[in-house]
Amino acid sequence: MRYAVQRLIQAIPVFVITTFLIYTMVFALPGDPILALAGDKPVPEQVLNVMREHYHLNDPLLVQYGYYMLGVFQGNLGETFTGQSVSELLGDRWAVTAQLAVTAWIFELVVGVGLGVVAGLRRGGIADTAVLAGTTFVIAVPVFVVGYTAQILLGLNLGLFPTAGTDEGWPVSYLLPGMVLGSFGLAYVARLTRTSLVENLRADYVRTATAKGLRRRRIVGLHALRNSLIPVVTYLGIDFGNLMAGAVVTEGIFNLPGIGQQVFQSIQLQEGPVVVGVVTLLVMIFIVANLVVDLLYGVLDPRIRRA
Repeated sequence: MRYAVQRLIQAIPVFVITTFLIYTMVFALPGDPILALAGDKPVPEQVLNVMREHYHLNDPLLVQYGYYMLGVFQGNLGETFTGQSVSELLGDRWAVTAQLAVTAWIFELVVGVGLGVVAGLRRGGIADTAVLAGTTFVIAVPVFVVGYTAQILLGLNLGLFPTAGTDEGWPVSYLLPGMVLGSFGLAYVARLTRTSLVENLRADYVRTATAKGLRRRRIVGLHALRNSLIPVVTYLGIDFGNLMAGAVVTEGIFNLPGIGQQVFQSIQLQEGPVVVGVVTLLVMIFIVANLVVDLLYGVLDPRIRRA
């Protein structure tokens, strides 16, 4: 419990500093979002002043950030310049992106760790060479190329997956975009697992366990693989936030109404509250993911929580 509380306390300044930097970068940009909302139409000065006062645009940046954080701690992410609640705007879209990210994350975890174990146990063999070559190819190809290719071949030509939209719900509608989104992370998970497992199989404790006559399956599964998963857990924990934030291209290819699509539209419309609200939620996810990773460290290696 003390270990968990320490990590939680360390996360508080990270959250405050990160959200402040994001807020500053969005609202310190030149231009008036109220005038941008009106477009080419003239707006009376009284209306502009009322709108700026309502959204605290006339206040110093620190005061604006203080009002925003006060709302965040009350569960309110603010409202758009058209008067719509940011939380309500992101409600349905957040569920779409979360389901897509979970699908991609499970794909990375299951397939990536599986390929890494196979390659690590058969180091130098055909399986190892195939995994290394395949993951190198996936890393080298841009995600939009993988997305359009998978959509045409697996969706249109073979008819194995839906090609767009969320009509068939989770997980059917999210399988193909999830595999596309998770393909890049899968390559790194497989390589990390393979490298770490090869290193641990050479360790002294593995030779000692072998000399004692323990079965190969027990040595690999209970000892070597457990220690090998520490760097993999680190990557998977951080990558979940990356999957949530990096779904813009995938959502565009497969026409998924998620937060990535909403952020792209909000940037075009200069809707700063929406952009800041989305990033704030993503920061929370990163912090929670890192906290979970720290706690898993203590489970996988008891020496860490005693440090």
